[in-house]
Amino acid sequence: MPLGPDHGRNELTARSPRQPARALGKELARLLFDGENQAAAHATWRGLLSDERFHHQPGLTSEQRVALSYDRLRQVNKAIDSPERLARDPERLAALHEWTGVVDGGLCTLASIHYNLFLGSLLDHETAGRDLSDFTSMRRTGTFLCTELDHGNDAPALQTTAALDRATGGFVLNTPTAGAQKFMPNTSLTGGPKSAVVAARLLVDGEDQGVFLFLTPLSDDKGHLPGVRVRRLPDRTGTPVDHCLTAFDHVRLPPEALLQADHGRLGADGTFTSTLGSQRKRFLQSIDRVTTGKLCMSAGTLGMARASLVIAVRHAHSRQISGPRRGLRVPLMAHRSHHGRLLHALALAYAMSFLHRSVLARWVGHSLEDREDAARLVAVAKGWITWQARAITTESRERCGAQGLFPVNGISDLPLNVEGGITAEGDNLVIWLKAASEMLFDRQGEDRSASGSSLSDRTLTDLSFLRGLLAEVVAGWQTRARDALRQGPAGDPLGRWNEASAPALEMVSAYACLQAADAFTAAAARAKTPEARRILEELCRLFLLQQLSAHSGLLLADNHMTADHVRSLWPTVNGLVARLAPHTMELADAFDLPEEFLATVPIASGARIGQEHCEQPGGEAGRS
Repeated sequence: MPLGPDHGRNELTARSPRQPARALGKELARLLFDGENQAAAHATWRGLLSDERFHHQPGLTSEQRVALSYDRLRQVNKAIDSPERLARDPERLAALHEWTGVVDGGLCTLASIHYNLFLGSLLDHETAGRDLSDFTSMRRTGTFLCTELDHGNDAPALQTTAALDRATGGFVLNTPTAGAQKFMPNTSLTGGPKSAVVAARLLVDGEDQGVFLFLTPLSDDKGHLPGVRVRRLPDRTGTPVDHCLTAFDHVRLPPEALLQADHGRLGADGTFTSTLGSQRKRFLQSIDRVTTGKLCMSAGTLGMARASLVIAVRHAHSRQISGPRRGLRVPLMAHRSHHGRLLHALALAYAMSFLHRSVLARWVGHSLEDREDAARLVAVAKGWITWQARAITTESRERCGAQGLFPVNGISDLPLNVEGGITAEGDNLVIWLKAASEMLFDRQGEDRSASGSSLSDRTLTDLSFLRGLLAEVVAGWQTRARDALRQGPAGDPLGRWNEASAPALEMVSAYACLQAADAFTAAAARAKTPEARRILEELCRLFLLQQLSAHSGLLLADNHMTADHVRSLWPTVNGLVARLAPHTMELADAFDLPEEFLATVPIASGARIGQEHCEQPGGEAGRS
């Protein structure tokens, strides 16, 4: 059917990208940013985006961009009342990453290393008599050296050693092989003097006591210290960071270099004691900050995903293209093929945001008995959120066309920066495989929603029905993984796991979606206005149907859906998109990016790269 001249006007809200958010957007923002906690956790970091020092700076070399990230890290430090309190507060620490990742992926990385992995590790161990002022003032930048060239995801097998020297009570830090070089830490001279916490095997009289952390100065104003060997690595994808290979040649450390706590300490006579008999448990306790790091990676990539959508949605409202009749211009957002994709991404971003808040609260409030389950949920959420962030930033960049390729438009670096979050603090696939192995024989699906209605009476607009279907997906993939494991080759553990791993990973993925759906519906229930509750419930339906469509064959085969349900999937989704289309700007505005920042992003403020030269298409060649 031909499109009429007013196509899109009855479906989309005609708003300028600069028009302030309405009450709906403000209520959605309140829910997205944890309500009454919004100012305490987010206001300081959000304010940084309005500072011109955090805006795009064109024409910089790779080395200049790295130096800029360190300069910005010092600006962040000036905005902090207490770096120690920040390092001890997972909510504020994660919020820092949500906002800094938007403007500078390198800054996001450096902040995570300095405040969480370095300073946090120091604070998690005994600090009596240890002066931290060099690090809290940033006279010295902190870094974290764990992963080795030959030992990444199998870091418990790392080879760097710290041997007790009984004559001095100190330690000798050494890199015994080329494969034991610390891989990728930011240990160059850029950014000023640095110290590190180094993961190394504690050797007491030649006996390996496990991996612990050692505070190690790396450089001063004159260069790297004796015995510290640093070689710069090539630039990686995304915003550059000064990644290096780092080795130690019998570097002597004082007795207080060892970070001690109940899981491992040395007495004055060199006697080693530990409350943990397992070396693996000692290692995991030493690097416990990696769990908070996973929350930071989720937060950083989540902020990137939301920013990419704000830019893409604003561009789609302001960018005019040829309409169905000669001389008629319509916004990109008038097309279902355009706004439909962005709405699916918006629904996903809301689900990611609510899941992150829920998981963060679970980690902050966990008990000792609940710690293992809470840490697993953090890992599952990190994998899911960072992978979805990759999909969203890529989709958003594509929806901006060629304009999205220019860094000044604030979106081209985001998909590349997300890649770092996918790998950092535990490669996503590896941490999901660990979670899958632990969840395989848990009781999944016991919370499936029961209903007295017959299956044919349930509709795809019923949120409880959709949520129950997703729980069935989790249980269905768990059953298939269990069956595959049992039917695998006898006497071959790896062979059996190879058979089960694919359905087990599907189980973890569906479980993450289920947790996100529960967080989504809980947020909708907290809405203070009927309009916000209705919009969130519609958006949650869109999210759930988006997830369920990939599993409709399994649900149909297991008699949890009917053929009519499957046939009605697309019309139901299409209807939801049509109803939500007029609210795309409010949904994006709720991500609360400051107008001062968006004004520096041409396509987010109604402009385009090259537009300023339209009156002189010849450029330099056009001069007489």
